[in-house]
Amino acid sequence: MSTGTGDVAARAITVMVVDDHPIWRDAVARDLAEDGFEVVATADGVGSARRRAAVVRPDVVLMDMRLADGDGVQATGQVLEASPATRVLVLSASGEQDDVLQAVKAGATGYLVKSASRAELAEAVRATAAGRAVFTPGLAGLVLGEYRRVAQGGPAADGPTLTDRETEVLRYLAKGLTAKQIAAKLTLSHRTVENHVQATFRKLQVANRVEAARYAIEHGLDQEP
Repeated sequence: MSTGTGDVAARAITVMVVDDHPIWRDAVARDLAEDGFEVVATADGVGSARRRAAVVRPDVVLMDMRLADGDGVQATGQVLEASPATRVLVLSASGEQDDVLQAVKAGATGYLVKSASRAELAEAVRATAAGRAVFTPGLAGLVLGEYRRVAQGGPAADGPTLTDRETEVLRYLAKGLTAKQIAAKLTLSHRTVENHVQATFRKLQVANRVEAARYAIEHGLDQEP
């Protein structure tokens, strides 16, 4: 059983696979196990996903959008209610705009289509467990664009004040860059970038990169000045 995401780096990442097609579900679970993940549960619907998430509290849930008793949007909300520290990565045959946006709004960290390779899936699960947003190429721009569209103005007058460098780092985080990639772009050390990231988290009162990216997008801080 998972004890939360804080010690993920020190142990195998725990995963629950939610899909109503048993052959596909079992194949994905088998591939993940062979790639070093600990598959702690599988489920075929909203109800079973919630019940099992409450018990096993996995680091990551791989979520299909079409389920036996509902959809992945409902299941995502139910899973996160039962296990708030869990992160949800949608793995669906659908790349439809509405499906993607609804999943993200329900709390999913990322969205991959089922045409992704086994290696891409494994890397996406690792990134999701680490708190990074993961999207199939082409979908990231869609999600960023939607958040910009619904954003209401800039930060509140009494909101947190970031330095120019922190804002710059946050902008790159919102675009999905890793600390190593940001360090290369800004000609800084990896440690310096991580220090800026942690300072930004404290000021924004967010727990991870996904929440920081969402803050940046919602407040228009992901845009170049």
